[in-house]
Amino acid sequence: MKEFTPVYIPVGVPTFHLESARDLFERSKAVLREADPAFVFPDDMLLSVDAMSGYISDLEPDLIVFQDLTFANAAYMSEVVRRFDCPVLLWTLREPVIDGTRLRLNSLTGAYSAANAMRCSGRTDYGYVLGSPEEENVRAGIDACVKASRIKKEMQGLRLATVGEPPQGFDFGRARGDELKDVFGAEVVSISVPEMIERAKSYTDDDCKEYMERSHELTSGLDHTPENNLRDHARLYKAYSEYVRENGIGALASRCWPDYFTEYGTPVCAVLSMLNDDGTAAACEADIYGALSMWTGMKLSSSPVFFGDPVSLNEEENTLTFWHCGAAACTLARKDTGATVGVHPNRKIGPAMDFGCEAFPEATIFRIGREPDGSYRFFILEGEALDRPKQFTGTSIVIKTTAPVRKAVENSVLDGFEPHFVVMKGHHAGTLKVLARMFGFRAYVYK
Repeated sequence: MKEFTPVYIPVGVPTFHLESARDLFERSKAVLREADPAFVFPDDMLLSVDAMSGYISDLEPDLIVFQDLTFANAAYMSEVVRRFDCPVLLWTLREPVIDGTRLRLNSLTGAYSAANAMRCSGRTDYGYVLGSPEEENVRAGIDACVKASRIKKEMQGLRLATVGEPPQGFDFGRARGDELKDVFGAEVVSISVPEMIERAKSYTDDDCKEYMERSHELTSGLDHTPENNLRDHARLYKAYSEYVRENGIGALASRCWPDYFTEYGTPVCAVLSMLNDDGTAAACEADIYGALSMWTGMKLSSSPVFFGDPVSLNEEENTLTFWHCGAAACTLARKDTGATVGVHPNRKIGPAMDFGCEAFPEATIFRIGREPDGSYRFFILEGEALDRPKQFTGTSIVIKTTAPVRKAVENSVLDGFEPHFVVMKGHHAGTLKVLARMFGFRAYVYK
């Protein structure tokens, strides 16, 4: 896949105040370079449709920042829409002087013309910022659009994997390969649980030495796991890791219960935990949309993310606890305990992770879900991860939400969201809302 290419298209006409326009042209370029050094710039302002057409003729943009330096009619945007189908950010500049004399730029009217041209062409996936280059809302809007565009492009080269099928009653996570390809551009490959188990059983202890060492490196208390389960864990870790490497997998959704308990005798929980630490988004219960949500969160936060169920709320603290059986990334563990190892809470077989997650000041709860009609939607809720010990056997994280927690829970249940969510480090609602618009999805932002 070619490198991400964001393109700046600053348009106008020569009959406005070009000194003001040129000053803003230079200041805008500086801001865009800060947002992404990969931005492509014209040598000069584009003051005619012909000049703009010549500039963009050989470009293949992944994002366009279309700025009305001065008023420009709809012909400019109509030409852009005719050539390209990538995300577009419209940028209106403030009128620099209001003194009862000449209108210097008339950028805002140009934005209306451009937006109308896009809308009439059937495009609704564009974003919009209004302000001078140094304004914080402009910088934040550009940053969100760049990040969202990068993720959208990377999804088009993403390979997802399913290991087995979702268990009964978990069809919300079932992979629809053609749909994932059509909507996200992502490819899905699959392997059955029996095939993965056979891979694992084919290895010797010596084959799995590095995976055993890596497991001890990441965890605390692994020595308490029975020897046979410890060896089988290392074999399974190698089997999953090699499958990921061989197939170029970026995100994986694996069946877990009952097969790995009944057919293999050792859970896959700790394996999925370590895959997340190794940079592969790995969701349990074969939830492919959970895995894609995890991958998105890892891209935004540059860190492993938590994947689990909302299980408890505390209205007095305004907190919501997320929990799962024991597959959270080891690096999310509290520093005072480390990534402690225990047994699966229901099956009482290990190794499975058993710890509370560390605190961090900004958190985003996220899910790529599906509406009843099959269209896609985003769940978005921001908050803070609190300093709390393990809440239940397994792995847990406690989030103090920015929204009233009871209201957020009641509304999202009524909205029919799936029971698996991602918790990522950082506040990313702005970027996720932009990404949803780029895809034409509805964003449910609880606040």
